[in-house]
Amino acid sequence: MKAWEATVRKTQAAAKKRANNIFGTSYVVDTDEDASDQEEELHAPGEVFHAERFLPNGDYYTGYWSDTFPHGQGKYWWTDGCMYVGEWFKGKTMGKGTFSWPSGAMYEGNFKSGFMDGEGIYTGAIGGTYKGSWVMNLKHGFGIKDYPNGDVYEGEWSRGSQEGHGKYTWKIGTTYVGEWKNGNICGHGTMSWPNGNVYEGGWEEGLPKGSGTFRWGDGSSYVGNWSSDPEEQNGTYYPSAAHNEDALEWDPQHVFCEDLKECKICPTEKIPMWPSQKKLAMWRSTTTMGGGEPSVRHRRNSVDGRIDSGVDKDLGGMRLSDGAAPSAWISGGMRDGDESSSMSPMPIKLPKIAKRQGETISKGHRNYDLMLNLQLGISHSVGRPGPPPSLDLKTSAFDPKEKFWTKFPPEGSKITPPHNSCEFKWKDYCPKVFRTLRMLFKVDPADYMLSICGDDALRELSSPGKSGSFFYLTNDDRYMIKTMKKAEVKVLLRMLSAYYNHVRSFDNTLVTKYFGLHCVRLNGQKVRFIIMGNLFCTEYLIHKRYDLKGSTFGRLTDKPESEIDSNTTLKDLDLNFIFRLQKTWYQEFRRQVDKDCEFLEQERIMDYSLLVGIHFTEASTSTSTSTGERSVTPTLVDNGGSESDSVPKLSNVEHMFLDPAGWASIKLGINMPARVERTLRTNEAEVQLIGEPTGEYYDVVLFFGIIDILQDYDITKKLEHAYKSIQYDPNSISAVDPKQYARRFRDYMLKAFAEDT
Repeated sequence: MKAWEATVRKTQAAAKKRANNIFGTSYVVDTDEDASDQEEELHAPGEVFHAERFLPNGDYYTGYWSDTFPHGQGKYWWTDGCMYVGEWFKGKTMGKGTFSWPSGAMYEGNFKSGFMDGEGIYTGAIGGTYKGSWVMNLKHGFGIKDYPNGDVYEGEWSRGSQEGHGKYTWKIGTTYVGEWKNGNICGHGTMSWPNGNVYEGGWEEGLPKGSGTFRWGDGSSYVGNWSSDPEEQNGTYYPSAAHNEDALEWDPQHVFCEDLKECKICPTEKIPMWPSQKKLAMWRSTTTMGGGEPSVRHRRNSVDGRIDSGVDKDLGGMRLSDGAAPSAWISGGMRDGDESSSMSPMPIKLPKIAKRQGETISKGHRNYDLMLNLQLGISHSVGRPGPPPSLDLKTSAFDPKEKFWTKFPPEGSKITPPHNSCEFKWKDYCPKVFRTLRMLFKVDPADYMLSICGDDALRELSSPGKSGSFFYLTNDDRYMIKTMKKAEVKVLLRMLSAYYNHVRSFDNTLVTKYFGLHCVRLNGQKVRFIIMGNLFCTEYLIHKRYDLKGSTFGRLTDKPESEIDSNTTLKDLDLNFIFRLQKTWYQEFRRQVDKDCEFLEQERIMDYSLLVGIHFTEASTSTSTSTGERSVTPTLVDNGGSESDSVPKLSNVEHMFLDPAGWASIKLGINMPARVERTLRTNEAEVQLIGEPTGEYYDVVLFFGIIDILQDYDITKKLEHAYKSIQYDPNSISAVDPKQYARRFRDYMLKAFAEDT
């Protein structure tokens, strides 16, 4: 270690001396020999060659180089003592390599775009190792962690913490095998002590919770409901034949106070500096080409490959054209076979930024009374006292006849408040089920009521959907309220039990989240509506949105380009991207699409679609018109020459991952960092659902989910299928048998989404 430190100090001293000569303003050539020493070799753009670089801030690099960045095998020393030895691609640590910290910690394994990503081994500064799968600097997948104190965990990880199924063995010999959540024992599992005692049952936050059994080595047991609160603990003690009567006095709190006293989960070592945070020092070439003109204008880059550009990117209000010439650049790196390093990435044209969706329902609006009725009904339904919901619902809770009418007279009643609207009746469908669904989806009742029933009015979307339903948004954009036809209500009630079991079984399900089903009877008319989550409730601006089904007939937006804005929902034939997800997320996406399609097929549902929203991380917004519309401009890295500003700005996604807590906001389909690859439809003779990849990538944050899941394949849809099949290709239309629809939808999604390699 001391020898390595001496080498670093010597390298830094040499680098500073050389930097003062090469980059200083007072440099004077004294001899031809000195001039020859400072002259760089001439290399063609894109040529890969071996080089040694003493960088102006004291960093040192030796290895293969191309244009202005490491490319190939190489070693980089930072002045703070960090070092990377391994493979590079256009300035990014990419492939196999070793990153070491001055503290003595070391990671050896796979890298991707500057992140520890793939299979790798991390050894901590104070001992302890982790061997397993990584995703963007965090343990994610299967891995084995040997802690410095002698404990061992072997199992599944998610976002840097134990999550899923795993086995933890303490140094003292106690073991736990079972479920984990967010780095703690949670769910069902079994703990075994060296003395032969065993507890099997439910856990929460590392402690027994719920139904469980504690067994002693001699055969006696205690069975019951467990809780750290003695008042909630109850059960029955079953002594073995060898036990005397005194054993009946055993206190189950002994498990919490004594047996679990030494069974603490060892915390994971904090890494003070992620490899993706280490930036490359700026390199300015003094080389001139044969004609005496300066060679390629070199741009500052970081270890993650982000570069600045002197070219203004056009992000105006034009529609992204399939016929645009593909760029030769991949967000900072060249496509294979390209010879020019001076080209900037193809600018992406985004639709103009539209105003906030919806018309506020204020007094005098045609639906003002309906909104008041809705808010009064929700307050009554959610605020009504009742027993805490249980996940284990009885069959009777799902009965379509399980519905309750409540009369709301203007003067109020024993159970309803006075109001300014006319008298109306309110119906709740299967209230126990939807109360439990809200709990399952982690919806706080107070927040739910505040969003829908607070002082801020709802907003009505400007026009009804294709089905004729009207949509309303809460002011905070968290919930969407949709009016429903009677037939849709029947479908939902018919499949409600299967829906509940499906969303309970799959945390990452992509199907729409439903929170309540209600009806208002006003002036003799019934208005039924469903409350569901708004997929695009986010601080990110959604630049483009798509409704994707996998069919082609009628799947092209009929608006002229001048009318397309960020609120316009585009369709399958408008899509000119492939969505590239990180490996682990792509595998989860495939599994979940299969499960969701299987569920919808079993329920005889068709005509659903995947709603996708895209936020381009390189774009920022600024007001540019008198009407409040915003134009989108790129976020460019400063091109100044001072050392103080040589670190590129970070994108929103990078900021998210520099703080691992940012992972908490990411789920499948929610806040997902990804890349999109631009595609080009080249075959004009036939309709192409997916164009040819161009190798042109953009960093994005994705939002997606399966919507419109209440269309039954009834007689109307069967007739529609028969009629359209006479005129068009049966495979191109939306109205097809649920089995065929699910297969086509699944096949299309697994082409539109791909693994980011």
